[in-house]
Amino acid sequence: MDTAIRTDAQNFPLPATDLDSAGFRKDQINRLFELIEKHIAEGRYPGCQIALARHGKLALFKSFGNAVTEPARRAAADDTLWLLYSNTKVVTAVATWVLAERGLFGFSDRIADHVPEFARHAKGNITVLQTITHQAGFPNAVVGPDAWADHKRLREVVCNFPLEFTPGTKVHYHGATAHWTLAVLIEAVTGRDFRDVIRETVIEPLGLGRELFVGLPDSEFGRAADMHQPKSDGTGHQPLADNNGADFRRAGVPGGGGYASARAMAALYQMMLNGGELGGTRIISPRLLQYAVRNHTGDRVDEFMGMPMHRGLGPHLRGLTENVRGLGGFASPRAFGHGGVGTSYCWADPDSGVSFAYLSNNRIPDPWHSKRLDLVANFVHSAIL
Repeated sequence: MDTAIRTDAQNFPLPATDLDSAGFRKDQINRLFELIEKHIAEGRYPGCQIALARHGKLALFKSFGNAVTEPARRAAADDTLWLLYSNTKVVTAVATWVLAERGLFGFSDRIADHVPEFARHAKGNITVLQTITHQAGFPNAVVGPDAWADHKRLREVVCNFPLEFTPGTKVHYHGATAHWTLAVLIEAVTGRDFRDVIRETVIEPLGLGRELFVGLPDSEFGRAADMHQPKSDGTGHQPLADNNGADFRRAGVPGGGGYASARAMAALYQMMLNGGELGGTRIISPRLLQYAVRNHTGDRVDEFMGMPMHRGLGPHLRGLTENVRGLGGFASPRAFGHGGVGTSYCWADPDSGVSFAYLSNNRIPDPWHSKRLDLVANFVHSAIL
C-alpha cells in the first residue's frame, strides 16, 4: 500500500514526507486503514479523513468513503472540510492565547473586568481561567440560533447565563457555554467579530486559510462534508439537518462549529509541539504554550465525563490516570488534544513530536464512540518508533 502523501496545495505549511522517513511502523498504520475501511463497510460512518505529522512534516493524509450521501453521494477528497464539533474549542483557545500574550487580558482576570454586565447572577468573580478549564459554573446554559449572527444579542444572552454551581468548586464540561463566553470576551477586548479575530490571529498567519474555518464562508459550502446521525432503527445513518444548514455553518460556533481538513488540524498541533511556531511564523511564545498545555485541574473528576480530564487552556492532557477520553490509553502522559462529539479527535505528543487528526461524519453515541477512539489512537501510538 502506498502511504506517501499527496498534496495539491503548494504552500501548505508542512512539507511532505513518508511513513518510513518519519519513523512510523507501516504495519500498525495499515491496521488503522483496515479498521476505518471496516467501519465504513459496516455503515458506522459515511466517510473519514486522517492526517499524521511529525517534527514539522506531514507523513500521511488520507480520505475514506463519502463526504455527502444525499441527494447524491460525493466522495471524500483532500479538499473536503469536516465539521470539527468540539475540536473547535482548541482553535478558539489558541486565539485567546495570542490575545493574552498581547496584553489584552490575563487568564486570572475576571470576565466581568472586560464585560461588566457578565457580573449578573453572581458571576462577577468568574475568571477567564475558570471558564476555559470548565469550572465556571454554567455548563447547561443555551445560546439559541437567534444570537448566532446578532452579536449584540449574543453578548446579552451570555451575560444572562444563570449559575448552576459555585465557580471553581467543580470541573464539569461546558459543551458550548464556555466558548461562547470566550467569544464575547474576544469581541470585548478587540472590538471585532470573534470569527475575524480567530482568522487573523491564528488561521491566516499559520498558512491554513483554505483549510480551517471558524465561520464557514458561503463560497466554501460545496467543500463541506455533511454531518450524519444514526437512524433510529439502527440500519445506518442519515444527514443531521441541524448541523448542515447555512446558518449553522456561517455562525462559527466557537465551541463546536468549525470546519477543517485533517491535515490542517495536524498542522495546528504541530505549531504547539514547535513552541508556537509553524512554517517559520510564530504566533505565541514557548513559555505561553507551556502554560496553556499544563494540567490546571489535576486529577479532579470532570462530572460530565465521569473521569479526570486534566484540563489545560483548550486541550486536555493524558495524565497518569487509568484512562482518559479520546487520547488513547497508550499515550504519553504529556500528550494533549481534544475531540468532537461522537465523531473525531485530534492530538499531539510532545515526547515523540507526533500530531494526529481523525475526522469522521456520523455522530455516534457512546460506548461505541469512545471505544473506537481508543483503538484508533492506540494504533497510531504503537506505530511511533
